[in-house]
Amino acid sequence: MPLIVQKYGGSSVADAERIINVAKRIGAVQKSGAAVVVVVSAMGDTTDELIELAHTISHEPHAREMDLLLSTGELVSSTLLTMALRELGHEAISLSGPQAGIRTDTSFGRARISRIEPARVRRELDAGRIVVVAGFQGITAEDDITTLGRGGSDTTAVAIAAALQADRCEIYTDVEGIYTADPRIVSGARKIDEVGYEEMLELASLGAKMHPRSIELGGVYRVPIYVASSFSDTPGTLIHARLVEGMAQQLGAAGVVSSAGLAAVSIVGSGMQNTPGYASRMFRLLANGGVNIDMITTSEIRISCIIDESQGRDAVRLLHEGFQLDRS
Repeated sequence: MPLIVQKYGGSSVADAERIINVAKRIGAVQKSGAAVVVVVSAMGDTTDELIELAHTISHEPHAREMDLLLSTGELVSSTLLTMALRELGHEAISLSGPQAGIRTDTSFGRARISRIEPARVRRELDAGRIVVVAGFQGITAEDDITTLGRGGSDTTAVAIAAALQADRCEIYTDVEGIYTADPRIVSGARKIDEVGYEEMLELASLGAKMHPRSIELGGVYRVPIYVASSFSDTPGTLIHARLVEGMAQQLGAAGVVSSAGLAAVSIVGSGMQNTPGYASRMFRLLANGGVNIDMITTSEIRISCIIDESQGRDAVRLLHEGFQLDRS
């Protein structure tokens, strides 16, 4: 029997109607013959609302208490989703991060998973249940609750998938996959069908939807990660070890991240490792478009240029068009 780990983001479980729709999706996967573990984020803007509430009570909330407070958001969504599954006739059980065996260090607010003890999850799966795990949280050796930081539910899902040796981890959110550029900036942005772990790690570090730590885990333990929308049946993006034949010879994506008056515009692609000329072409495209470069940083598969924030959107459009990323 195949084992699938699914993760649903906050927008996917933002209200009762969406929770019921997600429950139907999960139920359909189980009926197809797969065992299912589900990791959920807090509903909608719950985490932000809890942070705001804490700061109305305390000017500087204690880190331990803040983590315990924030962990409640995922407990609410996981239990409500389990209720929805049971209402639809499915055997299901919700588990907190600690109950699911997620052990972390003591870095409150940004804890790292030290290990997963999946015995309880396996036991529930063996009993034929859908297991719904509260993401974003774990427990220390001193029995304190910790949170994993922003995007931590992605990391939870991939870590559980690795511990259970799942067939794949599916990340469902409000976008239909990974794109060659932000569709809100570049109208011709194209969805990438498949991408390697290294390329996706670079994209994640540049602000793409996935959490970088989750990509690192996926790469180390070779967990295939599928990113898709929970609001449609449109095929998403598969992140895995095998590079797509065409992708190995070309650029994968372009993106822009802005901060404090500056923007980093980047191109990412495995083809840079063995093919010269990408840097000069990038610099020429920006220069011809009137974009001034303040600083340059590179890795084996990424080139980033620091530019004025006001030119960020124009720069990513120039690169997307210049490298013909809108073409399959």
